[in-house]
Amino acid sequence: MPLSKSDKEQLLAQYQRGLAQAPHAFLVGFAGITVPQVTELRNRVRSSGGEYMVVKNTIALRAIDSRALAALKDHFVGPTAVVWSATDPVAVAKALTDFAKDVPALQLKAGLVEGRPVPAEQIKEIAQLASREALIAKLLFLLQSPVTRFVRVLAALPQSLVVVLDQVRQQREQLGELRIETDRG
Repeated sequence: MPLSKSDKEQLLAQYQRGLAQAPHAFLVGFAGITVPQVTELRNRVRSSGGEYMVVKNTIALRAIDSRALAALKDHFVGPTAVVWSATDPVAVAKALTDFAKDVPALQLKAGLVEGRPVPAEQIKEIAQLASREALIAKLLFLLQSPVTRFVRVLAALPQSLVVVLDQVRQQREQLGELRIETDRG
């Protein structure tokens, strides 16, 4: 059923609000996937913090014109869905690759990560990365480690000084006892 002009304008506005603004997006071909499988894919994508939208290629191309996603315009061929996320591309890529293992009919076409085009082969590599939160935690640990060591060294200095002073005191006491004994004898 052909779309009316107002339907096309609504779709264009919807595409411009969503996928054209996304810094991270993946194009997938969904030919041969059943409706329950698409529903499962949508649920996985949503749980990973992404959005899934089946697009009309010609309207999508108008929506992404002169935007970062325009670098993938050659991949808007055949049945196309766009999966995008404003925050974590790794979680979305994991959801897509895990689903593609279960349903081989899902075709990863290309992607956009941090505004840069990514070929389909690299989407699997992106999925193997640690999540954004894990990478931030690792970075904070690495940044905190030298500071922690420095603080321990600084804390050890007064303790070492006290130990040295105590040893000096003990030596003086021993020397004092020796002097007293030599004076007596």
